[in-house]
Amino acid sequence: MTPALPYWRLSGFYFFYFALLGATAPFFSLYFDHLGFSAARIGELLAIPMLMRCLAPNLWGWLGDASGRRLAIVRLGALCTLGAFALIFVGQSYAWLALVMALHAFFWHAVLPQFEVITLAHLREQSARYSQLRLWGSIGFIVAVVGLGQLFEWLGLGIFPRVIVLIMGGIVLGSFWVPNAQPETRTGQQEQGGFIAQLRRPGVPAFYACVALMQLSHGPYYTFLSLHLEALGYGRGLIGLLWALGVLAEILLFLAMAALLQRFSLRRLLLASFLLAALRWLLLGNLADHLAILLPVQLMHAATFGCFHVAAIHFVQRSFGARQQGQGQALYATLSGVGGAFGALYSGYSWTSLGPAWTFALASLAALIAAVIVATRLREEGP
Repeated sequence: MTPALPYWRLSGFYFFYFALLGATAPFFSLYFDHLGFSAARIGELLAIPMLMRCLAPNLWGWLGDASGRRLAIVRLGALCTLGAFALIFVGQSYAWLALVMALHAFFWHAVLPQFEVITLAHLREQSARYSQLRLWGSIGFIVAVVGLGQLFEWLGLGIFPRVIVLIMGGIVLGSFWVPNAQPETRTGQQEQGGFIAQLRRPGVPAFYACVALMQLSHGPYYTFLSLHLEALGYGRGLIGLLWALGVLAEILLFLAMAALLQRFSLRRLLLASFLLAALRWLLLGNLADHLAILLPVQLMHAATFGCFHVAAIHFVQRSFGARQQGQGQALYATLSGVGGAFGALYSGYSWTSLGPAWTFALASLAALIAAVIVATRLREEGP
């Protein structure tokens, strides 16, 4: 008898985890700007969590696969994330903030890859329902980004650290509410060899290269979108609503994703995501001052994040055996971190020297290169 799916426990964790992203992605740059840091320093500070994402997931992923204690790793990571970030109340110099960003990110990036494995283990043969759970993360993002946009309008950015600590507390509580589950070995996976052997299968290295390129292309978006829109005359409240609009489109995509997975191959879904990303960054860099253009550009987030992420999670699950799932998801997080780190760094240096238009043009080029790789290197498989 298949155990009942703990839908609300899993959904609750995703809600708080991505509420934290909704609190940091739009507002970290504004907070560091509020503290008086330059664009280059902001880019460097925001690149640090991405660099930690290059290291931490693989370490924790190996530990999770070796020990099988993935939920314990999730809980430890959530607690240490909270404790490390609380050090921000000690000092706010560049060096101290760099340390805080590195420490809290090292533990934060231990959490999600292991939790994804737990979620898919709970789903078992219902893996197409993943997007129905993950959409609560997007709802959490919206609640945070809209609510905090208004809150910072009223009370200022000085309260930012206290808000982040409260949300991290929600992640800790959510991690202790979730029951454990272990992935099942599917038929035929026992003979696939170890992690490296599975990683070398045709199309898998190309997929991971495209993961890095997609996150590289998102560098200017996550690092400077709020500052870009503020410079164009948009208020912080409206900026929060524009971030939320993108995530609302993502939620609608998640609701439709099960049907899309039945109709289209993962290769086609990934290709569409990269092509729309290339178009999105060009429009954002050149026409963001027109609200009529900016609104559909934000709706494209459904493809550039939502569709891409769900297709990528399913690609990893199909590509690795039960005992390598943690390392496969960790490598996905790691390559996302590599791309995101370089995206934050290059955009930080090019923002003032080349300007927003050229910075986003480089992002568009990265997405277009990934589209070519997907079209030529990934095999067409049935939905």
